[in-house]
Amino acid sequence: MAKILRTPDSQFENLSDYAFTPHYLNVADSLRLHFVDTGPAGGRPVIMMHGEPSWSYLYRDMIKNVSAAGLRVVAPDLIGFGRSDKPAETADYSYSKHVAWMLEWLDETKITDAVLFCQDWGGLIGLRLAAARPDKFAGIIAANTFLPTGQGKVSKAFEAWKEFSQTTPVFKVGNIIQGATVSNLPDDVIRAYDAPFPDESYKAGARIFPALVPTSEDMDGAADNVKAWKVLHKWKKPFLTCFSDQDPVTGGLDKHFQKAIPGCKNQPHKIVKGGGHFLQEDCHRELSEIIVDFCARLP
Repeated sequence: MAKILRTPDSQFENLSDYAFTPHYLNVADSLRLHFVDTGPAGGRPVIMMHGEPSWSYLYRDMIKNVSAAGLRVVAPDLIGFGRSDKPAETADYSYSKHVAWMLEWLDETKITDAVLFCQDWGGLIGLRLAAARPDKFAGIIAANTFLPTGQGKVSKAFEAWKEFSQTTPVFKVGNIIQGATVSNLPDDVIRAYDAPFPDESYKAGARIFPALVPTSEDMDGAADNVKAWKVLHKWKKPFLTCFSDQDPVTGGLDKHFQKAIPGCKNQPHKIVKGGGHFLQEDCHRELSEIIVDFCARLP
């Protein structure tokens, strides 16, 4: 990596409803990865994994709600996002690298007996973590996500998003988040989504992510996802889906999880009403309750 950018701390001062103490770990020797870690130290860990082009700010309300219920909440920023370091070239990013970086982080944190809550790329990466380290997880909640193997066709909505991401001259992150929510976001919230990216040079990871989704079987990550599915096909620990009712990209994919994963049996799967792709913004209270109830049912 020729150049690694680090967003100045001043960008994160006085963000609306986000006053969490930053925690950091280095991965791949020199990349600083940020994560929120709050709530009772002895509480069951709930790992909240974000996707593209958001960061842990997406979970700010859920972090507070779930930790107040006695659970330990850990919310990392993927490399290239949030307060984590940002390699400056799109070629510095790949699906396999993202998984390797997050696996290293997971191992270094020593987290065990965790519940994974994953949305968007948080599932593409988080489900790979669960498949690689199943002993570290007690259960999984999947929301508006999937684990593609390059087989079949992708939605027109995804193709349009991919085309936009690679061609738009200015990648307006806050506006993109707003466009994929049902509720109207206040200006200060939109600014918080823009905060990690002082200018376009910081957005290499955010821009390239849509092009990294395996849409053919020869793409990076596709074969590894096939292997991960072999683990998930035998996953008997609780696996809950809670997709929103207004996401054109992942709508209907919850049924695939439910049919394919044994741990989905007898779970109270939910279609969350009034939620867009970023349902954490639209339905954070209901999602918090779903997580707390899910954890209460675990052994």
